[in-house]
Amino acid sequence: MTALRPERKTDASYGDQSYGASGALGDWYGQGEPEAVYGEPYQAPIDEETVALRIPDPTPGADASMTAAGAASGASSVPSATGVTPGGRAARRKAAKRRGGRHGGGAREMSPQETPARGTRSQAPLSRVEARRQARARKPSPAVLASRAIGEVFITTGVLLLLFVTYQLWWTNVRAHAQAGKETSSLENDWASGKRAPGVFEPGQGFAILHIPALDVVAPIAEGVSNKNVLDKGMVGHYGEGRLKTAMPSAKTGNFGLAAHRNTHGEPFRYINRLKPGDAVVVETQDTYYVYKMTSMLPVTAPSNTSVLDPVPRGSGFTAPGRYITLTTCTPEFTSKYRLIVWGKMVEERPRSKGKPDALVE
Repeated sequence: MTALRPERKTDASYGDQSYGASGALGDWYGQGEPEAVYGEPYQAPIDEETVALRIPDPTPGADASMTAAGAASGASSVPSATGVTPGGRAARRKAAKRRGGRHGGGAREMSPQETPARGTRSQAPLSRVEARRQARARKPSPAVLASRAIGEVFITTGVLLLLFVTYQLWWTNVRAHAQAGKETSSLENDWASGKRAPGVFEPGQGFAILHIPALDVVAPIAEGVSNKNVLDKGMVGHYGEGRLKTAMPSAKTGNFGLAAHRNTHGEPFRYINRLKPGDAVVVETQDTYYVYKMTSMLPVTAPSNTSVLDPVPRGSGFTAPGRYITLTTCTPEFTSKYRLIVWGKMVEERPRSKGKPDALVE
């Protein structure tokens, strides 16, 4: 210790130093403190330069006013600097309870389920009757159940319609193209091996191949216009039965009538409305290529107008017998309300032994 200390009163002496009842060790370790210096109570010197907290000096007259107020209220409402509530034991207990416990512990934190909503009071437990009423109130009404059922029906119907449209516009084309390609390959193989000779063909039997170079169409031609046996398989059907029977390409005169789908099932005739006069339409058989040139078109007509298949088709512009071709399909697209008609006139008959015609070589 380098600081100066005031002189202490002693009861015993050892050399020049006097000691109290605590002895020399008490003074050595700082355990003893003098009670007075020159008859005055001892006060430790105040270090004005310290950074520690200090209790400010009381304002004159404040002690008396606070003492009077405390006496009137029975206890001070402001805790002391030491954390001990002024007043008696009962006042300290009450203050401890307000702080959350006898020992000053904080209040128990409530769980989210126990925490009441802001601005509301905690509710008492519900009785059985009230609980049942609330349960019935939470159940959906018949109108809500009905609307849900109707919504589910609409959703299911929409999904089914979407699947049906996908089947019609995509899958039928995939399947029809595969079947038509298989039939075309079969025809070419039979012609190469000599198994199939020209003659009368059975309904559904393929006998020729149709080429429309301007539309990049190559499709087999089968006997008959049945949807199930011919058209739905991606093939072009020949009107060769009953009252709608038309001539074969090899006939010296007559009208070779064909039908095919414009949409779905391979849709080989989808773009025949784009044909222009002079565009080639080629019918390939086992022995011969028959080349026609497009001459005219009837954009819309009734399905019952069978006169377009006459030997000299009405409305085509032809006035005398000849070797004609007629292409028929539905219009507008994706409907079967009307029919679209395209006519052509044969301009060349070329044996296969002479090679392909110019229309297929270009």
